[in-house]
Amino acid sequence: MSSDSDSDSDHSESGSGSGSTPARRHSDLSDSIFRSYLEFTGKTSATNADLSKIQSFLTSSSSGALSCLICLERIRPGDPTWSCTSVCFSVFHLFCIQSWARQASDLSALRASTRLPISQSKAAEVSLWNCPKCRVEYTQSQIPKIYRCFCGKLENPPSDDPWILPHSCGEVCNRPLKHNCGHHCLLLCHPGPCPSCPKLVKARCFCGSVQDMRRCGFKNFSCNNACEKKLACGVHRCSEICHEGPCPPCRVRGRYRCQCGKREEEKECCERLDFRCEENCERMLGCGQHMCSKGCHSGECGPCPFQGKRTCPCGKRVHEGLSCKDAVPLCGATCDKMLSCGYHRCPERCHRGQCLETCRTVVTKRCRCGGLKKEVPCHQDLACERKCQRLRDCGRHPCKRRCCDGDCPPCSEICGRKLRCKNHKCPSPCHRGACAPCPVMVTIACLCGATHFEVPCGTEMDQKPPRCRKPCPITPLCRHGPNSKPHKCHYGACHPCKLLCEEEYPCGHNCKLRCHGPKPPPNPEFTLKPKKKKSFHQPECTPGSPCPPCPEFVWRSCVGQHFAADRMMVCSDKSLFSCDNLCGNPLPCGNHFCTKTCHPLKNQSLPSGQQARSEPCEVCYLPCEKERAPACIHPCPLSCHPGDCPPCKVLVKRSCHCGSMVHVFECIYYNSLSEKEQTAVRSCKGLCHRKLPYCTHLCPETCHPGQCSSPEKCSKKVTVRCGCQTLKREWLCHDVQAAYRNAGTDPKDIPKNQFGLGLLPCDSNCKSKQKVVDSELHSRRPKVVEVKEPDTDKPAPKRKKRRERGQEVAQISTLQKILAHMKRFLLVVTILVALAAVSYYGYRGLLWLSDWMNEVEEKRQRRHPRI
Repeated sequence: MSSDSDSDSDHSESGSGSGSTPARRHSDLSDSIFRSYLEFTGKTSATNADLSKIQSFLTSSSSGALSCLICLERIRPGDPTWSCTSVCFSVFHLFCIQSWARQASDLSALRASTRLPISQSKAAEVSLWNCPKCRVEYTQSQIPKIYRCFCGKLENPPSDDPWILPHSCGEVCNRPLKHNCGHHCLLLCHPGPCPSCPKLVKARCFCGSVQDMRRCGFKNFSCNNACEKKLACGVHRCSEICHEGPCPPCRVRGRYRCQCGKREEEKECCERLDFRCEENCERMLGCGQHMCSKGCHSGECGPCPFQGKRTCPCGKRVHEGLSCKDAVPLCGATCDKMLSCGYHRCPERCHRGQCLETCRTVVTKRCRCGGLKKEVPCHQDLACERKCQRLRDCGRHPCKRRCCDGDCPPCSEICGRKLRCKNHKCPSPCHRGACAPCPVMVTIACLCGATHFEVPCGTEMDQKPPRCRKPCPITPLCRHGPNSKPHKCHYGACHPCKLLCEEEYPCGHNCKLRCHGPKPPPNPEFTLKPKKKKSFHQPECTPGSPCPPCPEFVWRSCVGQHFAADRMMVCSDKSLFSCDNLCGNPLPCGNHFCTKTCHPLKNQSLPSGQQARSEPCEVCYLPCEKERAPACIHPCPLSCHPGDCPPCKVLVKRSCHCGSMVHVFECIYYNSLSEKEQTAVRSCKGLCHRKLPYCTHLCPETCHPGQCSSPEKCSKKVTVRCGCQTLKREWLCHDVQAAYRNAGTDPKDIPKNQFGLGLLPCDSNCKSKQKVVDSELHSRRPKVVEVKEPDTDKPAPKRKKRRERGQEVAQISTLQKILAHMKRFLLVVTILVALAAVSYYGYRGLLWLSDWMNEVEEKRQRRHPRI
């Protein structure tokens, strides 16, 4: 292939005559082809999408890369070709496309003749073939027979003119442009479809309200205003933006009547003309006897269907002159109407109504694949459960459908067989016969590409690599590249570096293995596959891989960072270990220490991996044992905590000095006062409510602490009476006390209601009054009923002795004795069972009560941890 390309390039250069380069010639061809088109569109549109594919075709044609997609061979300027005139720009050899079209049309005709009831010749006339790339269909008459230029005007276009595009006539294309605009293509003869029309024309928008100058190829445009065309209803206008094609149906909603006028519903305007209710018309026909049986309809109902010539139900006998009231008599002949099967006729006599829905004639049928034969009713399909297993048109794959009928579907699988090169598979559809040879050419070259040659795919295993004397142009990618020695160009990848790596780890150590930095990869197109896999030793580290983990040994502390608990570990080993000692770190409360086994601590300086595996020290649930300041008898309500305890907010009750009032203080407030302030705070600020010890009066002083001062000097007035309480005098309290003391009586012993009684001597008036009072009191006294004391000398009656009682009771029979013993036994058993049940359920109840109390205690501790 390389020699062919060289010869072609030499021939083209010698034919130029003027010594112009291929690039210059290519630019001249582009200018000549696009010149007439650019006169209308300007230079800026040369990169238009319509011209980009044609431009790429010129580039590939000038570089010799144009190839036929059927045979995969390079298309030379002198080869007869055919180009697809649809959306693709593919060019094929004329012989290849003819062979492709014949095979495709013959296969299409064969499939059509097997599926449809037509002959082979008729199927060949209507068979189609498609383009190998864009799959556009062509008819049998469009199979190319003559080598023509791209535009089709010139047969056998010249190939020796260097100033004309190969396979082109060099004249204006002049093919009608798309959309039937009336203009013709202005480009020179070119492959593929023509670009859009560049001429300026006056065009209106889709709705016709705006007129503008536009390119003929893009003259259809929207003005982006409301369409305002009248809709099909003739009443409303289109409210959509200016659009292409007919306007949508009218969606205005309103209430409309059906065609017969019986029902009125809310419908869209576009549905009102076709609105039919589900009721029958039921209007009286012209005969005056029958109702219209049609559905909802507009217009007249028509004549009565029972008037005029009428036939019997089977249609064999005609009756004239029958009234529409009379029913047509049956003729009595066989019905003979064709049944739904299409093969048999109705065997019943002339009848009204429909014939049998299913044909019940028994016939012999075969299944669709022909593997089963059976007598079944005509309406029943016969199908077996086996697969078809007949080979398809490819001759390789069987049909996989169940009980397939005569025309099995064509094979749609890819051939997929390995080609002779053993490297690629056949990409063609499943076909008969041998596959085409592999069209791929393999380039064998050295690394720099200066020495190379091409061989067919599959033969590269037998080729020897070329030797090149030039230095290797690839710069080493490892860190020792500037210090490495230069080497000659070689086949395959460069050899690995033999120096030490010396790459520094993040931990600070250096890698001591052989260099394993990145290695330039070999070019897969210029690399031979080894015939046999040679056994080789695995290197310490594969080139292009990162450094292995650091193998140095270092001392590492435990997760709890305890003293003298270090171990010797590999530097890259980041695993944590526990020294099995107690943690010993102070708890957050600041009063106790952690009693867990050594565990990782939460620390901001730890890496994120260890920080995620760390666990906190245990939580202190002990009650607070600190002395509160100021000191009080109440314990701290919080669990063990750091810092000072919160102020004691417990309410304490303190009565006033006289006991008449109870004060409530916060503990922190009351204990923070001095003794003098506490004494002042406890006073109720009122009179002392305590009684004096020698009299019945209260202390006259303000509420005060301690004993009342000088209780014997009470100056309050006391009413003094004589013994009969006739005489009354008012003395001072301390005089009354002195009188009692002089009489040798302690004032404390005098009752309250008799204080001051009897201190005055009685006179004559008092004695007479005393006698009257005594007589009245004696008369008022209740009479005392004499209670007879029981006679203790007479002994109480005693119970009779058992012996006497037994004598009085009659003799008991034997049966009564047995019943008595049984009753006693049952009573004992019942008592024992009751005791056992009470013991069992009592024990269960105690266990449940114990568990319940433990659960309540745990909840209380969790809620108010004090223990």
